[in-house]
Amino acid sequence: MTEHEEQVSYPAHWEADVLLLDGGAARLRPIRPDDAQMLVEFYARVSPESKYMRFFAPYPSLSERDVHRFTHVDHLERVAFVMTVGEQMIAVGRFDRLDSSEAEVAFLVEDAHQGRGVAQLLLEHLAQAGRERGVSRFLAEVLPDNGRMIQTLRDAGYSVDGGLNDGVLRLVFPIEATDTAVGVMRSREHRSEARSMARLFEARSVAIIGASRRQEKAGATLVRNLVLAGYSGRVYAVNPVAEAVAGMPAYKSVQDIPNQVDLAVVAVPADAVPDVVLDCAAKGVHGLIVISSGFAEIGDEGRRRQRRLVGLARSYGLRLIGPNCLGVINTAADVSLNASLAPTLPPRGRVGFFCQSGALGLAILDAVGRRELGLSTFISAGNRADVSGNDLLQYWEEDGATEVVLLYLESLGNPRKFSRIARRVGRSKPVVAVKSGRNTEGAAVGHAERSPAVPAAAVDAMFRQAGVILVDTLDEMLDVGQLLAHQPLPMGPRVAVVGNSDALGLLAADSALAAGLDVEKSLSLGAEASADDFERGLDEAIEDPNVDAVIAVYTPPLNSSDEQVAQVLATVGQQSNKPVVSTFLARQGVPELLRAPDRTGSAGRGSVPSYPAPEAAVRALRRAVDYSYWANRPPSRLPVFDDVDSGRARQIASQVFARSPDGAELTDDEVCALVGCYGIAVAPLTSVATLEEAITVGESFGWDVVLKAASTPLQQRPDLAHVWRNIDDEIDMRAAWMNLTAMSDQPDEADLVVQPMAKPGIPVRIGALEDRRFGPVISFGMAGTVAELLGDVSYRIPPLTDSDAADLVRDVRAAPLFFGYRGSDAINVVRLEQLIQRVAILKDELPEVQKLDLGLVMAGAEGAEVLRVSGRVAPVREARSDWFSRRLTAPTGIESTLGS
Repeated sequence: MTEHEEQVSYPAHWEADVLLLDGGAARLRPIRPDDAQMLVEFYARVSPESKYMRFFAPYPSLSERDVHRFTHVDHLERVAFVMTVGEQMIAVGRFDRLDSSEAEVAFLVEDAHQGRGVAQLLLEHLAQAGRERGVSRFLAEVLPDNGRMIQTLRDAGYSVDGGLNDGVLRLVFPIEATDTAVGVMRSREHRSEARSMARLFEARSVAIIGASRRQEKAGATLVRNLVLAGYSGRVYAVNPVAEAVAGMPAYKSVQDIPNQVDLAVVAVPADAVPDVVLDCAAKGVHGLIVISSGFAEIGDEGRRRQRRLVGLARSYGLRLIGPNCLGVINTAADVSLNASLAPTLPPRGRVGFFCQSGALGLAILDAVGRRELGLSTFISAGNRADVSGNDLLQYWEEDGATEVVLLYLESLGNPRKFSRIARRVGRSKPVVAVKSGRNTEGAAVGHAERSPAVPAAAVDAMFRQAGVILVDTLDEMLDVGQLLAHQPLPMGPRVAVVGNSDALGLLAADSALAAGLDVEKSLSLGAEASADDFERGLDEAIEDPNVDAVIAVYTPPLNSSDEQVAQVLATVGQQSNKPVVSTFLARQGVPELLRAPDRTGSAGRGSVPSYPAPEAAVRALRRAVDYSYWANRPPSRLPVFDDVDSGRARQIASQVFARSPDGAELTDDEVCALVGCYGIAVAPLTSVATLEEAITVGESFGWDVVLKAASTPLQQRPDLAHVWRNIDDEIDMRAAWMNLTAMSDQPDEADLVVQPMAKPGIPVRIGALEDRRFGPVISFGMAGTVAELLGDVSYRIPPLTDSDAADLVRDVRAAPLFFGYRGSDAINVVRLEQLIQRVAILKDELPEVQKLDLGLVMAGAEGAEVLRVSGRVAPVREARSDWFSRRLTAPTGIESTLGS
């Protein structure tokens, strides 16, 4: 290797924290020359059998030459990754390029770590690195007896071919990120992340580090809460200066505990936490809950301390909740874990709850208790330095005790991954989210250098696209959660109002209509209606085939009890296959449940949510209707276009980088060629500098052309004075030229173009941009200044299914224009949606395209014609947050707004 080759660097995203199949963490990175001693020690721990499988012969030790060759790579022709846990290397994988498109790949995994999915992770990251270096195929030479490695290659989702030659299997496979390969990767991601959370929620032993004899200390509170909750596992107190805490022996360190410790809860000063991490790692603890404060929430120094903490924990294989968090709760009868500062265990139920702030977490638990909204599990993640809402979604998808997910989100570290996971989870379990910081994130999201800001509307659209029920307040989230946890989903928007108060019934009906629900039936039972009257009225409404849900309103008469009516409602709600919500005026001022108890004593399925006001009941029901519509839509498909040439598109981008390494605006020819690679044709146009050129070009087009300004300031004029249409001859062209040049500050330097007249249609605009955290974002709206002023733009995150594209078009307020509004001609919406999907595929495949703007598209009855397009490319400085290889989100400081 030459000196130059040794100096070649590698992309920063080649380093990653990863999760193994058993939920443990590890670090994956390119090998370095200073790894020589670590490599020798690793190789000494590998069994002779594994060495034989790797080198096809006895190979007891590595020579100095071997070590130098293995640790010195150029990261171009020869790439090698190592995986480490703590100070030990546990695996190495590499590829060596054989020719311009093929490389030989090989792995060696320490025997103690085989079966944990290590080789699969190495293969994923090597394949991603290979694609970035222009490699399209891997070759692996494997002994026929090496069944584990053969299975690893075949299970990766690639199409593996090969045969036996001289007793060695030569397996060749393309490393393209196919749908199958990506599906395999994401299935493994789901298993490992769900398992990592299960090891925390289902821990069979917990150590409290910082356990104290002083009752006001957090350590004493943690011990007390864990014991009083009836935790089924073992509890250990760790205090280096005490002999006993709360009647149990205290250990000086975690390593002194004689038995296995699954989970450690840490309540020590911030500067002592790293030593606790090392102590726990040496003991084999699976995860940490760091209650301690003094991290990112206090400023720059705290952020640096937090990044070091997360890096240390992950490097030793531990997951971390917090720091600065309230803790974790699992109400399962066989666990009863209250590893938190919350004084009481919430009622058991079917709702999983995630939040960040500890103070907010206490308020949430108090509200949950007053509402009798039972929880399955609860987590307050504090600064969310490691474990995030994405991890919890993976866990709750598999958790049989959780049927509804509630999220109070202050930030999202990986919005693209969140969207993907939430969409999958939402098909079987509703996800309800409150998103704070909604008025500030437009300025905060996507603030990376030269990265356009993603507006708040785009963030909201991401939630809707994923099927997440997005609400504005904590109270509304709990209102919706009560309905979803205890009542069936409505099959449509048609409601019946049943009540004994005309005024309250009218208010409920007005609220329903304002919310977009259809009031199909209104039954007024009279002020003196009895419980039997209510039962008959409810039965009549539920049995009506034109009714999808029932709103019951009740005002108790003077000197009477509402308990009988409440019991009727609870009984009917338990028996009904349609949702029933209610408002009981004069009952307690918070929402409650009219209980249909289950065998656990908790409010069971069928209990009827009762809200203080009809508006709250209607609002919750409207959210449930929207979710039901989304969840019951037929499966949508991703489009496949045979005329896409992404390879040629990348060549065009490379040519731009050759002339401008830092990126540049694309010329007209370049941008037309780029979109042409994705089957997007741009109407021909020619720049003209003189009147004579304009006349010549008009004649060449056969006239019926337009003359228009190419400069942005003129294009943005609301009066469209920059366009002169229907030019059929030289006289028309001379008149158009005179008028347009007169508008310019420099009439002798005209910046005009000639283009054939487009067919009649509606002017629309399709945009695409690359954001640092969200990745690709697609926008759609009417073209023109008025649409921009009104903000009538819709957004989606690629990839776009048929349903996504249809929703994107129909989300704009001007959408009725596309469907024959007031007798106008309807456009070919299918062609428009296909054009949007082509733009989405381009943006999804080409992160180097920083911005693409189809600034003017005429959507008409025959299709969608692109009249103006511009774009910019820029080098990809860091990998997208949802790349084609598994990785944990990079540790960061606390983030104050969603997606920032």
